[in-house]
Amino acid sequence: MKKRLIVCLMTIVPFMGMLAQQETAEVAGAESLMLSLEEAKQYAVEHNRTVQNAGLNIKQAEAARWQAIASMLPQVSGSLDYTNMCGYEMSLGGMPIPMNPTGSLSLQASMTVGGQQIVGALISDLAIEMQDVAKAKTVQAIEANVTNVYVNILATTETVDLLRKNLVNLQTLYKMTENSVQVGAAEQIDADQLSVQVAMMESSINTTERTIEVLKSSLRLLLGVSADTHINLSDPLDAILNADEAMKLLSTELNLDANYDYTLAKQQAELAQKQVTLKAMEYVPTLTGFYQYSGKTYFGEAEGMNMTPPNTVGVTLNVPIWSSGVRAAGVTEKKLAYQAAQNTLADTEDQLRVSDRQYRYDLVSAYDNYQIQKRNIEVTQRVFDNMAKKFEYGYASSLDVTNTSSNLISAQQNYIQALTSMVSAHINLKNLLNQ
Repeated sequence: MKKRLIVCLMTIVPFMGMLAQQETAEVAGAESLMLSLEEAKQYAVEHNRTVQNAGLNIKQAEAARWQAIASMLPQVSGSLDYTNMCGYEMSLGGMPIPMNPTGSLSLQASMTVGGQQIVGALISDLAIEMQDVAKAKTVQAIEANVTNVYVNILATTETVDLLRKNLVNLQTLYKMTENSVQVGAAEQIDADQLSVQVAMMESSINTTERTIEVLKSSLRLLLGVSADTHINLSDPLDAILNADEAMKLLSTELNLDANYDYTLAKQQAELAQKQVTLKAMEYVPTLTGFYQYSGKTYFGEAEGMNMTPPNTVGVTLNVPIWSSGVRAAGVTEKKLAYQAAQNTLADTEDQLRVSDRQYRYDLVSAYDNYQIQKRNIEVTQRVFDNMAKKFEYGYASSLDVTNTSSNLISAQQNYIQALTSMVSAHINLKNLLNQ
């Protein structure tokens, strides 16, 4: 039996060692990132797929512009043809004409210039500019989201540290109360109340830790990394959160031309105006010129009837005369669309000015609330510590400790909410002003 046991152990232990090495290798193989806030924003701009798609949209617009320009340049095409009528002879005036096998080569060069093509090329330039602005707006939104999530993770992590510290204090008080109950110096109801409070504190910690994981998953999506990537944040919360710096933004005036939303609306109106011109170009004549070369061979046989000229040159001027009102209706439609775009531009300007006032109000209110909640959590923490000492020396009841503990949890939640609200208000105004 001993020999069998030794053999089994010699077989199982190496296998378990291999499994342990494999698990270690998998953990070690997982990507890990240590990022400051600026590094996280830069990483997101480089790897986020939404930003990458915005870059692809610019390249698509550039390709469309080249198509518009190339349509006005010479177009060359060629063709090869082989015909065999299987010995057939055609009779013309009693004279037999053999239809011998033939091969032909044809080359044609043409060039067409019209008003629509010229305006279309100009519209393509505007489309590229609009895609550039759209990408800049996308980058701005991604950076704002990264900042929001980054600060939320730091603030929530700080909350977990505070809750764990308070949990240790509650556990100490609970054990002390349990000992007092055993010697008859305290009632069981006091220990029960503290045990419930300990459980509530543990539950709050677990919930907050799960919130951190959810936030990190959101950050992974913004960074464009896999779900297995370990993310560590190198910046402390104090280094990022500068409430006084945020308040300085209130002295910056709104510049509509610097706002991406206004720029896009303005370009949309300009595009609608060019669409009117493009539609009106249907009244303009179109000029087309071409040259064609055709060569035919009879593969050494007698030449039959050949009516194909080797060189052909032609010019066509297409002049629109009457369309039963189709072109006029098309121009009217584009003019109405241009008026609608101008109304949208005016609405955008009004909305941005209203948003400017609202975001400034939100930032001031969020700053005031943050200062209050920051002070409140400091006071509530001191109250809890003081009540814990009083309970330890018998000057306070377990109900007092329970109430102050609940107040502390509530104060910490209010502090986190106030902090994130201030950061969000700051980012909203910062993006509006494009600072």
